[in-house]
Amino acid sequence: MLHDILIIGAGTAGLSASIYGVRAGHSVTVIEELPFEGGQIFNTGEIDNYPGLPGVTGYEFSERLASQAKALGARVVYEKVVSLSLEGNVKTVQTEQNVHQAKTVIIANGARHRKLGVEGEDLFAGRGVSYCATCDGAFYKGKDVCIVGGGNTALEDALFLSNNCQSVTLIHRRDAFRAHKVTVDAVCARDNIRFLLNSTVQKMNGSNTVESVTVQNVTNGKTKDIPVSGVFIAVGLEPHNGMFQGIVKLDEGGYIVAGEDCKTSCPGVFVAGDTRTKPLRQLVTAAADGAVAAVEASNYISMVFSEEG
Repeated sequence: MLHDILIIGAGTAGLSASIYGVRAGHSVTVIEELPFEGGQIFNTGEIDNYPGLPGVTGYEFSERLASQAKALGARVVYEKVVSLSLEGNVKTVQTEQNVHQAKTVIIANGARHRKLGVEGEDLFAGRGVSYCATCDGAFYKGKDVCIVGGGNTALEDALFLSNNCQSVTLIHRRDAFRAHKVTVDAVCARDNIRFLLNSTVQKMNGSNTVESVTVQNVTNGKTKDIPVSGVFIAVGLEPHNGMFQGIVKLDEGGYIVAGEDCKTSCPGVFVAGDTRTKPLRQLVTAAADGAVAAVEASNYISMVFSEEG
């Protein structure tokens, strides 16, 4: 079967693209590696910045979006992509289970949580080290935890955790936070949130679970151990676009180069969401990218394949 549009990734960008694709009259299949749709937002406790849906949970948002796409006729398959051949008019995407061919491909594989890369991080993953405060915060009720990071996500996580944890220590390598002022003000107003600036985590210590973190002051080089039961890492995202190297143009950070038209350097291949070069990575921009990418894919199909016919 030759699909009109094949989408890699069933997050907000991919599912939005599928909706616009099927509404344009095309056959659309979405390939998702995980056993659920929604991407990273699936695990978010509450969403307050998506227009028209204040207070919706990440699970509810993902479920509604996926249900809408499927009801319109988009097909979602849960398979892991292992190789691609995207040159020419017929694109081939091979998964562990099948070989899919399509007229166009939309890459919407998102980005993943960046690791610190320090001793003990992998050892204690799931045993005191977490990348999702809303997912794991309930396990640390009444306990002391720390968060590594200085952006909006880190500070929002601090607010969330401070509702249940005894104390939250924000560890940031700079002397000021990069988050929005309203978020910084809210964090400063919490009595059980304290700051450890100009500092980096060097090591995570413990026996079976995390018991402390070794922190180094970047100014004077001094280190000290801070007793904590949980370490929440919020130092940003990174794309996993190695499989697209040499097929589409990537920037120095590994993001797929594309403008607001979502066109990549490879004809017939488009990109949407966090995986592309863009100034703002949010749900609303991912949804917008999905719509644009699908419309551009539809235009490409009309132009290229009508000429062939």
